[in-house]
Amino acid sequence: MRLEMEKVLAEIEKVIAGKREAVTKILTALLADGHVLLDDVPGVGKTTLAVALSRAVGLNYKRVQFTPDVLPSDLVGFSMYDRQSGGFSYHPGALNDANLLLGDEINRAGSKTQSALLEAMEERQVTVDGVTYSLQKPFLVIATQNSVGAAGTQFLPYAQVDRFLVRLSLGYPDYAAQMEMLKNRQGVNPMDQVQCVMTRDVLISMQKEVQQVVSRDAILDYITRLTLASREHEAVDVGISPRGALFLDRMAKAHAWMDGRDFVTGNDVQAVFRDVCAHRVLLKESTNQTVDDVLNDLLRTVENPDRHSRGMWKQ
Repeated sequence: MRLEMEKVLAEIEKVIAGKREAVTKILTALLADGHVLLDDVPGVGKTTLAVALSRAVGLNYKRVQFTPDVLPSDLVGFSMYDRQSGGFSYHPGALNDANLLLGDEINRAGSKTQSALLEAMEERQVTVDGVTYSLQKPFLVIATQNSVGAAGTQFLPYAQVDRFLVRLSLGYPDYAAQMEMLKNRQGVNPMDQVQCVMTRDVLISMQKEVQQVVSRDAILDYITRLTLASREHEAVDVGISPRGALFLDRMAKAHAWMDGRDFVTGNDVQAVFRDVCAHRVLLKESTNQTVDDVLNDLLRTVENPDRHSRGMWKQ
């Protein structure tokens, strides 16, 4: 891992123990300029992680607890008539000055509010009364879904879920991690020890470097064959979308950059394939297979170009 991101990871691990792999994937998604959907049970540290990440990278942090009464205007802002000026003045919403937005329990918001957030994620701007306002750079959304308790939930449509770069889960800590967490909080708050080790400008520069990582034709061919095979799989009703293919390339580039390379290999694609694609595959009702079964089939049957590369990626 690059030294700069190692420093960020070390700061986050002051408050989140035993989740290095998951945190590394979130950092990789940040470098790929994509948004993260966390499917998790309550109380595993999602908010703590987001706050620590914002502090370590110097990001403006906002948190929205989604409930059925949260309105789109709470996110994108609204215009209000000003009697003194005789015109309308714009009042920004939660999205306008945020670099990192934690959308907690997005599946408990109404469909219009979900759509407002997801549109902002896609366009990196909001439009109110015909006027467009650009969001700050960088802009990352970490949205959470809580599957515990169905009351007040709104199912996220496939087209909206497809806009998240990756879907991840922190999960419960193991024994050692939970013991470390308990010991670290005996009379102190470890969040107070998290320091800023990177600036927003540095992060933006890294994101630009990731965009310049090379995916040669053999890699693009591999991504294409994987996604086409997902649509033709006997157990699949809806396969990986074209957007999913683009996101797979972006995440693979970020993975390669984190590994210190300026070129993508087939192994980079495989390393991020499940996290990028699992939420984009819908199975037929008649199948007995799981999404993991299907993804494993694809990785096993679609030939990885690394088997014949012999160093060609550096050329």
